[in-house]
Amino acid sequence: MTTTGQAYDLIGDVHGCGATLAVLLERLGYRRDDGVYRHPERKVIFLGDLIDRGPRVRLALSIARSMVEAGEALIVMGNHEYNALTYCLPAHDGNTWLRPHTPRTTRVIQETLDQFADTPAEWDDYLAWFMTLPLCLELPDLRVVHACWDEDLVRRFLARRPEGNIDRAFLERTVRRDSFEHQVMDRLTRGVDVIMPDGIQIHSGDGFTRRSFRANFWAQSPQTYGDVVFQPDHLPAELDDHPLSEEEKARLPFYGPDERPLFIGHYWCEGIPALPAPNIACLDYSAVKYGRLVAYRFDGESRLDANRFVWLKVLSGRDAEKKSREFYR
Repeated sequence: MTTTGQAYDLIGDVHGCGATLAVLLERLGYRRDDGVYRHPERKVIFLGDLIDRGPRVRLALSIARSMVEAGEALIVMGNHEYNALTYCLPAHDGNTWLRPHTPRTTRVIQETLDQFADTPAEWDDYLAWFMTLPLCLELPDLRVVHACWDEDLVRRFLARRPEGNIDRAFLERTVRRDSFEHQVMDRLTRGVDVIMPDGIQIHSGDGFTRRSFRANFWAQSPQTYGDVVFQPDHLPAELDDHPLSEEEKARLPFYGPDERPLFIGHYWCEGIPALPAPNIACLDYSAVKYGRLVAYRFDGESRLDANRFVWLKVLSGRDAEKKSREFYR
């Protein structure tokens, strides 16, 4: 048991797989009571990215928000909630958006917007809720962030924003790439990307072409690209042994093995859930790509145990529709 006596079930990126989320909660022993999933002894921590891509965004948001507001769950902001805010809110001049409406940015959020097309006031209410979500959680026995725990940056951020959340002025400054606010939001919700040599691209499993790859932040003394790559899209073979430059090494934060357990999402892993480090668990297993929606049952252990993962293959078709109808009954 944790030092506070509170056990947690941490749940990775849901991405609109609301029906699967309901079934996962039931498998974990949660039951709906007065419209809220509750457990007699445990609480949930959502790792962000509730929205986009999946078929039941509204259901996912309804489940998570009702739990958070009833005190049955905690949550951190993901990069997709942040992207939604900047895509949907106007810039200070009132003539443009904080996030440009390009084909790429629109493609990411379109499924969510389509599902709220008939209920715009409901969507506006969720946007207001997103503004209240903290970027990180630091509890006595564990830490939670969507993508990357950069200790120096977290300390400076929390010194200014002790509750870990943002306001409209902070949000507006995040779109300036030279700002502290951008640095915080980008690092905590997106992590560290390493830009590949000119002319080399990855055709990613999510349909995008990228010139960079996602890097981990727990490798001790990394020397090559292969030491730090952390994503299911493989690097071109010739890059595994490509040396990291001193500048690239300096950009990589380091989360040491003696730090308290850390839970992250974001990295769309594949396969059977496994621990990338003894004190780090990634819970994003590509649910929206018909992968797995993953939870970790945390009871205060200082070294994590892969046997504590619980997961479901994502529901599709009739099973998902049936679960959705049950929820709204």
